Amino acid sequence: MIKDEFITLGQALKEAAVIDSGGQAKWFLADIPVWVNDEEENRRGRKLYPGDQVKIEDMGTIVITRDDE
Repeated sequence: MIKDEFITLGQALKEAAVIDSGGQAKWFLADIPVWVNDEEENRRGRKLYPGDQVKIEDMGTIVITRDDE
């Protein structure tokens, strides 16, 4: 899922098609509970690394992986 060292939470939500644009991340995180590695998170700029887990209430879990292509 990521090509660089990390991806931000806002970018990960967009890549996973949870939101349509990066601009929606702030609104989404203000309204929908999201946990990163079992800690509640509302910062769209939170850096995520391979192995991190993002749990979104009523939607499921995104596991951050490295794109080796």
